[in-house]
Order: sequence, then C-alpha cells, then structure tokens
Amino acid sequence: MRVNWLETFLGEGWKVMPAGGITGEAYIAQQGDQKVFLKRNSSPFLAVLSAEGIVPKLLWTKRLENGDVVTAQRWVHGRELKSNEMNEKRVANLLAKIHGSSELLDMFKRIGNEPLTPEIIYENLNIQLQLFNIGDEPIRQGMQYLKEKLPSIHYDHHVVCHADINHNNWMLTEEEQLYLIDWDGAIVADPALDLGLLLYHYIDQSEWEKWLAQYGVQVGESLYERMQWYVVSQSIASIVWHVERDEQTQAEELKNYLLMNLSNDEG
Repeated sequence: MRVNWLETFLGEGWKVMPAGGITGEAYIAQQGDQKVFLKRNSSPFLAVLSAEGIVPKLLWTKRLENGDVVTAQRWVHGRELKSNEMNEKRVANLLAKIHGSSELLDMFKRIGNEPLTPEIIYENLNIQLQLFNIGDEPIRQGMQYLKEKLPSIHYDHHVVCHADINHNNWMLTEEEQLYLIDWDGAIVADPALDLGLLLYHYIDQSEWEKWLAQYGVQVGESLYERMQWYVVSQSIASIVWHVERDEQTQAEELKNYLLMNLSNDEG
C-alpha cells in the first residue's frame, strides 16, 4: 500500500508516512492536530483488544475493494519499556489480564484457531530442520530434550498468547498507561509459552516467584518444566529463522544459549 494512495483514501489534508516495522504495513497519518496509527490487515481481534484496554483505542475499520482491511487507532505518545522494567508489577498484571480474557479466547476460536500444542510445535520444528538441513549437536540435543519431555508437559488450560513479548512490544504512555502491541503472531497455547519467554529473558531467577505471584500463580515444578520446554523450542525456531536468512553469527549465539539452558535443566 503506497503512501500516496493512502493519502487519497483518507481525503484532503492528510499526510501519511511509514511507521516502520518488518511488514511495512503500518503508517502514521496526520491532519492538523489529529494523528492516527494505520495498519493493513492487522489482527482480526483488534476490536476486543481495544475494548479491554490492551492496545490503544480502535477508531475505525474499513474494508477495501480488494478485500484488505485498514484499521485506525488513536495515536498515543509513549515509549517502549526498557529491559529492566519487565520485572514491574504492571507487566505481570497486564499479561495476567490477557491470559485471563475469555472474550479474547472466544474471539480467537471463532475465527478458527486451534490450540498450538507441544506435539504440533515439535513436528513443525522437525519439518523445518529437515527443510534447511540443520542437524548439528546443539540442535540434536535440543530436539531430543523436547521429545523426551513431551509426555510430561501436557496442560489443558489454553489461553491467547501474544508469543512475541519482547520489551519493545510493551508501550508505556505519558499517562503511565501500559499497552502490549503487535498482535500479528498471537496464538492459542499454554500460558507457559509467554511466561517462559518473558522470565528467561528478562527476570532474574531469584525474582521468579515474586513476579509469578504478581501474575497470579504459584510456583510449581510443572510450570517450570513447561516454561523450559517452550524456551528450548522457541530457541530452535529462532535458530532456523536466522539460518534461513544466512545470519550465521546470530544462529551460533542462539545455539550457545540453547546449550546453556539444556545444561541448566540437567543441573
């Protein structure tokens, strides 16, 4: 979608500029003092996310003749969270709100999304590793770990997981309102998927119990084991992603991270 076309679509007086991002489908539009965030084909449950205060307010949605959907959200002045702010109570509270939302889960299921189970993740990784011919020792050890743990990590309580909860997807406004943005990769899964990625990357292990208490769960061996499993699987998926793009340095760093997590599990 070209900027000039968008300006024509919005009408006289609007100026549009790219908002950045990997997809190139996000824009900032401004007319005088009015400023909005535009995106093409964003998450289909953006309206529910907006209604629950998880993302900035949805202003309108318009379907184009070619079937694409353009959404406009209120522009908010804010900043990304810093890595060391991920241990704050408001992060735990917002993630608990998301995982506890029956409205989000119902909406996601209505559009045909089935839970992403560990078995599906494991099989998908196998296919990707064969496709890109990746099978060195760190990967072999990681896949063996995932296979061995499969029988013990079943968890039937599925929720909507964001699945990319890096600190740069958390936005804090000037009014101290916290949002979690960029929902394009959201899935239905075990909440341990989000929890593991957040805790392992941002929270010192000595603080896990306190953080999880703020989130609303008690620490238990089952949760630890499930979080570890998802962190290992996500590490392997990230290695594949970098290998696919011929980013060998990043892939090797992730292999070292993978081996470190596997050795911690053995310890």
